[in-house]
Amino acid sequence: MEFISWKKEDGVAVATINRPPANALSRSLILEVDELLNQVENDEEVRVIVLHGEGRFFSAGADIKEFTQVSSGEEFSKLSASGQEVFERVETFHKPVIAAIHGAALGGGLELAMSCHMRFVTENAKLGLPELQLGLIPGFAGTQRLPRYVGSAKAAEMLLTSDPISGTEAAQYGLANRAYAEEDLLTETLSIARKIAKKSPVSVKAAIGMLQYTKPASYHEGVNAEAQSFGTVFVSEDAKEGIQAFLEKREAQFKGK
Repeated sequence: MEFISWKKEDGVAVATINRPPANALSRSLILEVDELLNQVENDEEVRVIVLHGEGRFFSAGADIKEFTQVSSGEEFSKLSASGQEVFERVETFHKPVIAAIHGAALGGGLELAMSCHMRFVTENAKLGLPELQLGLIPGFAGTQRLPRYVGSAKAAEMLLTSDPISGTEAAQYGLANRAYAEEDLLTETLSIARKIAKKSPVSVKAAIGMLQYTKPASYHEGVNAEAQSFGTVFVSEDAKEGIQAFLEKREAQFKGK
């Protein structure tokens, strides 16, 4: 793989995202998340996966430049659905996947982290879904997963203002399991992962399977609607303006069209 590497440590696959400068989620990187699962799926020595980012960020979001290469709303809906499918596989994977988040997990980066079974963060990390600043909406099930963790009111605030919250706040709201000092993040996360790795793989797989029953019945309807809405919003004039403004590092001027 080009952007993800991994190594084994005491039953744990420590996987590193390395796509400078911000570990932005491209189509290729999302496919490599899927390939990572392929590689560890039948490896009996791997019982837990820890996913973290190289450099300054876990992942600062989707690759906005790739958006300019998509020509239609239908294609954008398919892009959304394909990312949702990979992240759904992460969430339902029979081996625990744990995100260790430093710097920032924004947009698609947070959507990837929310698909993991647990999230451990640095106290000063930034977590948020800023897509509305671009005239878009989250497209990798962010609109559906965020309310499950922080509640509908806080999710509405985060989505509509685009304001991120700190790692400390994320732990308080339930978006993260725990917040650590930056120098302790990976050590503490690996300690928890090793503890899980000592458990029976049979019972761990069963427990993960049972957690899927906590999803609301409308979840899959919601992600399908999100993918369609993602494509519809993408072809709006506001979305084109928002993306261009982001690339030009200026404030977007939205007109409601």
